Amino acid sequence: MSRCLLLHVGLVFLLIVRRTVNGWSLSSSITPISRPFRTSPIRTRITAKNRLGASTIDSDQATISSISIKHDSKNVDLPTIVLVAGFESFNRQLYLDASQNLHVNLKVFSDAEIRIGNNPNPAFVEAVIDADIFIGSLIFDYDDVQVVLETLLRATSKSKTMTRLIFESATELMQYNRVGTFSMMNKEGYSGPTGPPPAVKAILKRFSSGKEEDKLSGYLELLKFGPDLLKFVPGDKASDLRTWLEAYRYWNQSGLVNARSMLQLLLERCVGDEKQQQAAIPDVVITPGVGLLHPFRADYYWTSPKEYLDWRLRTAKERNESTLLQAPRIAVLLYRKHVISGLRYINDLILQMEGEGLMPIPIFINGVEAHTIVRDLLTSVNKEEMVRTGKAKRESSFQSPKAVSVDAIVNTIGFPLVGGPAGSMEAGRNVDVAQQLLREMNVPYMIASPLLLQSITQWKESGVLGLQAVVLYSLPELDGAIDTVVLGGLVGDKIALIPERVRKLTSRLQSWIALRQTPPKHRKLSIVVYGFPPNVGAVGTAALLDVPQSLENLLKRLYKEGYDVGNFASDPHACGQSLVAALSILSENPSITGGAARMRHVLERRIERARQGDVTTAECLARDGGGLGGAKVQAVDISSDELEKMLGKYMNKKVRRAWAENDRGPGVTAEGKYSVAGLQLGNVFLTVQPLLGVEGDPMRLLFERDLTPHPQYCAAYAYMKEHSQAVLHLGMHGTSEWLPGQPLGNDRASWSDEIIGSMPNIYAYACNNPSESILAKRRGYGTLISYNVPPYGRAGLYMELANLKELVEEYRSTVGGRDVELMDAIVSTAQRAGMLSDVPITTSNGDLVDLKFTEVTDIPTDQLDKWIGGLSSYLIDLQNRLFSSGLRTLGEAPTEDEIKTYLEAYYGDAMTENDINTALKEFKAQAKISTSDANQDWWNALLTWIKWDDASTKSLTPHQNIISEATEVASLLHRSTEELDAIVTALDGGYVLPNPGGDLIRDGSAVLPTGRNIHALDPYRMPSAGAWIRGQKVAEEIIRQHQQANGGLYPETVAVSLWGLDAIKTRGESVAIVLALVGAKPVKEGTGRVVRFDLVPLEELGRPRIDILASLSGIFRDSFANIVDLLDDMFERAAIIEDETEEMNFIKKHASQLHQDGVERPAARLFSNPPGDYGSMVNELVGSGDWEDSESLGETWKSRNSFSYGRSEGTNGGTTAGTARPEVLDKLLATTERVVQEVDSVEYGMTDIQEYYANTGALKKAAENRKPIDASTGQRKKVDISVIEAFSNNQDDVAVRNVEDVLRMEYRSKLLNPKWRDAMLAQGSGGAYEVSQRMTAMVGWAATAAVDNFVFDQAAERYALDEDVARQLQKNNPEAFKNVVRRLLEAAGRGMWSTNADTLNRLKDMYAEADDLVEQVR
Repeated sequence: MSRCLLLHVGLVFLLIVRRTVNGWSLSSSITPISRPFRTSPIRTRITAKNRLGASTIDSDQATISSISIKHDSKNVDLPTIVLVAGFESFNRQLYLDASQNLHVNLKVFSDAEIRIGNNPNPAFVEAVIDADIFIGSLIFDYDDVQVVLETLLRATSKSKTMTRLIFESATELMQYNRVGTFSMMNKEGYSGPTGPPPAVKAILKRFSSGKEEDKLSGYLELLKFGPDLLKFVPGDKASDLRTWLEAYRYWNQSGLVNARSMLQLLLERCVGDEKQQQAAIPDVVITPGVGLLHPFRADYYWTSPKEYLDWRLRTAKERNESTLLQAPRIAVLLYRKHVISGLRYINDLILQMEGEGLMPIPIFINGVEAHTIVRDLLTSVNKEEMVRTGKAKRESSFQSPKAVSVDAIVNTIGFPLVGGPAGSMEAGRNVDVAQQLLREMNVPYMIASPLLLQSITQWKESGVLGLQAVVLYSLPELDGAIDTVVLGGLVGDKIALIPERVRKLTSRLQSWIALRQTPPKHRKLSIVVYGFPPNVGAVGTAALLDVPQSLENLLKRLYKEGYDVGNFASDPHACGQSLVAALSILSENPSITGGAARMRHVLERRIERARQGDVTTAECLARDGGGLGGAKVQAVDISSDELEKMLGKYMNKKVRRAWAENDRGPGVTAEGKYSVAGLQLGNVFLTVQPLLGVEGDPMRLLFERDLTPHPQYCAAYAYMKEHSQAVLHLGMHGTSEWLPGQPLGNDRASWSDEIIGSMPNIYAYACNNPSESILAKRRGYGTLISYNVPPYGRAGLYMELANLKELVEEYRSTVGGRDVELMDAIVSTAQRAGMLSDVPITTSNGDLVDLKFTEVTDIPTDQLDKWIGGLSSYLIDLQNRLFSSGLRTLGEAPTEDEIKTYLEAYYGDAMTENDINTALKEFKAQAKISTSDANQDWWNALLTWIKWDDASTKSLTPHQNIISEATEVASLLHRSTEELDAIVTALDGGYVLPNPGGDLIRDGSAVLPTGRNIHALDPYRMPSAGAWIRGQKVAEEIIRQHQQANGGLYPETVAVSLWGLDAIKTRGESVAIVLALVGAKPVKEGTGRVVRFDLVPLEELGRPRIDILASLSGIFRDSFANIVDLLDDMFERAAIIEDETEEMNFIKKHASQLHQDGVERPAARLFSNPPGDYGSMVNELVGSGDWEDSESLGETWKSRNSFSYGRSEGTNGGTTAGTARPEVLDKLLATTERVVQEVDSVEYGMTDIQEYYANTGALKKAAENRKPIDASTGQRKKVDISVIEAFSNNQDDVAVRNVEDVLRMEYRSKLLNPKWRDAMLAQGSGGAYEVSQRMTAMVGWAATAAVDNFVFDQAAERYALDEDVARQLQKNNPEAFKNVVRRLLEAAGRGMWSTNADTLNRLKDMYAEADDLVEQVR
């Protein structure tokens, strides 16, 4: 529906003007389109989709050339009209009823009936070719559009006078409108302006406010008068245009009478039907463009919300509906066409909302004017206050006598608020207008709608898919919409509501409104911190966030806002570290086993031990009151029977079926009850998120779809739902959004839906992860509050590396010959630092020089000089590498030095240090002005105006521009204090401003300031133009490097990781890499959406097509279903393309081999976890240490990723439900020669998180497991990993490195770097945990790729053998330190690290002491 009104009303008149200026175009011919009919046999099964399920046609051939045109003898004398209902398939019967007793043969097709699989439906093609008139409405799917275009082309070749009316459809179709002499097709050779001349612009302005955002609604007003005005214009041209406009007006007004009148009009004027000419055509039945309705008064529409509300309150009083008199008032935006068509679900929705205690204000609109309703007819308590205090002003269009105040807005149409369906032409266009309107209203803005493009069956099987997901999620989220609820879907051609889903909507609305109506001092909140994985010191940690200090800041801010947080804010001894330490104690098994009755005693005993100087207890607990600010232990033991009452029988039955009574799992007391424990600070309950599974397998839930959360997990959230009005998840990320259920579009059986219930969920999330945050927002109903990434630091050089740089610089500055002693020193220093692995010494032939058998003096000078040059460059690269320095504290403004590090990282060489200092000086001056005395505001405003006016008359130099921009970036960074402001706003039930997710370096200043409800990109814009350019360059470099290493041979198969995070942040570079390797390119339709991946001819490509194993993350699979389908379609076509040999098409080669082996779907190339599952489980195995060898990790990856996805999968004819295809995956793994992984941010490098080795590394092992053993080496052939560090969008910076090189650089710049280490040590328990996690990841990489011995050597030196560091780590986080030592011993035991016996004995002693210490702590 993306061209609703600009391309049917507006475009018509723009084209009229064009014809007036340049002459009318007579459609005697239609320019052929570029894509011909598919006439080659289809080798795969053809699937006929309908709204309810699928049927199959057992035919090897279904081509347009096989159609035989037959005439129905009964209707041979009747004019034939073919109508495609498109996305309004619910009106099919209405059109058929309208044709009754008319002299016409009407054939109606829905969008699902245009095609059979990928081919045109022969019945549709035959009908159009024989038709006298074609009517198309709401046709947008690219493949549907192509079939219609091709069919119209054939029909036109038969009858050049065929009448074609196409309403509110894709741009490509709109130009095929034709009535007599009127045509929208450009006159041949004409390339005039696309906009209207000044005279017409002046007329159009009379129908709108003059604002850009109001143009679409202005065009709609013009439609009302255009046909009447044309009555007075003589000639066929005006008459034919009038016919088109009148037909469109009948269609737009909809309803049975108007549909019949439209058919009558066309039969009379376009066919010349004598019988029809004798019957009078009724005037159009006008329904208001905007109105309100209620089931109690059928066929009556109010034009004023105030008038409607007065009537409804009066009738409620008369009917004794007392609850409605004081009920929250909800503006509900409805689609006018559904109202006119009499769709039952609208009345059902209104009545059920009233029955649930809400007062809906049901306003129907065409779709484009939603923002005008909010602006002109709605107000709120906040908007009234802002107007009263002068903080906002009313638009002149505001209609006070008609307006009503509302508590929330529900949009059932979806799309952007400004422009509606037409606004989706440009995702994000006018989003600032929508944000301003909603910010001033400051009420919840929610999306709730039945699915119009999917059946309920499809939704239940596969979740919300494709364009429907964009309409309900992606586009509204740009405006800041929250809590999208799917209310139902199609049943046949009808739309049906699911009452339980309506209750979900109403309950969430009531909770948000109740939160606002409760004074802050009485609001009851739960704050959830994390403690996964267990037993490694993870309690109170989150990605990139200092949780203890953030928690402290949050509680103090809540106190200032009037919340009851006990004595915490007023107690000078209270601190966040003490709260986290206490929560950690309450989470320990001994505490839980004793039950609620003993927990207070356990904590008091540990506080006393801290006061006595016990080193096994957190030092902060020795403060007065334990540093807890008066927090009390709040614990309860919940029995199975009590849990059933809390969950209800339906969900509790699932829990009992999944978890046996003797499967105690975590959080179970000695009496078999489920422990829920935390700290109570006034009305704030602090707790640790429970584990999902059982001890030793805490994430079991994520890998077995039929499981449920552990009963104790359910009990904890059930307790919070009963005792809290809202929950706040502190940091990235928890597990509630990852629970089993629909991948998108929660239903009753989705555990995320059950766990969160109706609680408002405020979720503090790292701004640089718009991928995983989508799950928190969409599955977990999270209102996201972004926090910034920590300041950046440059790695610098240290110890041996610093010495090496000095030696190299001295050598390069030596004049007059070779200094042998200096060269020896350089080589020996490089050896000690392990640098010969990074920059090896090679011969002139490229062979490695082995210094065990070669003296330095025997190496030719030119080779050594070349090596020295490479070493110098490498050291500079290492010195300048960026890393995150420490952790971020929520709501704190960065210091001046920290702002400087952000600017240095962002601008790089584009700004000198002096430039940055100038920008900072300007920023401080502006900040000083903005915080000056309020009495001087008028003077500052005057100075600002004068400065702006002066600047506006002068053009800035590029140098001035960049300083000005840097000043603005500094200001945006300083506004990170708004993170806490946004949390307060959300807890007030208000509107949180949206922003794109990302990081400053990669995505620019658009991601700032933080404290925003972050969103992702429109998946139909992927890959972007920039991503496509970079992706091609990366693919070329991957091929070049592979050929260089393999004697000029091309790789037959390349595995590419497609992850949601890098796809979003890079705008689809990984997708572009896949296309470029295959030899394909993206195709866009008129609105800019990517709709197809076309294969480039081999003559143009100039090399073979590379086969691809696409490894999809669960988030990519679920969030980019449209891309998955397009890729699948591309691979299917590549596998059967004619006139390409298998030597030049490796996809075809491998598919042919699989086909010969009798394997189904040999072109399947997109693999992931089972539907609804996430992760490879490899990191869980490495974390627990429960794995045999590296080969077993590869097989674990393979078993977890054997499900194929795409358009040709599933049982529903084109849904994305996956199908297990291990045989195809085996073949692809066996032929895979290289793996490709993009890394999108400085914060999450290959060594920083577990997912890289658990997926990319394990994929490499799975491929190597299937390689033959080389007799000369006794080893299997190595599979390389190509890593692209896509930290910026610079199209010239597309370096591709082998994973071993990247690992070395990362380890040297971060884990082994004292500068990084010291920054983490300063972060307390959270920093120690970050160190611990990277040690675990190091073992994972050693198991799946290779980690140099010097990395383990130096890691041991930096963190275990350095007594001061070891003491600090152990003090900060005993469990984290124990894990550090454990990983070093594990690496040695598994043969990953070679070290001496003394070192091992020292480590063993340290581990024994650390283990004893941890046990004492417990």
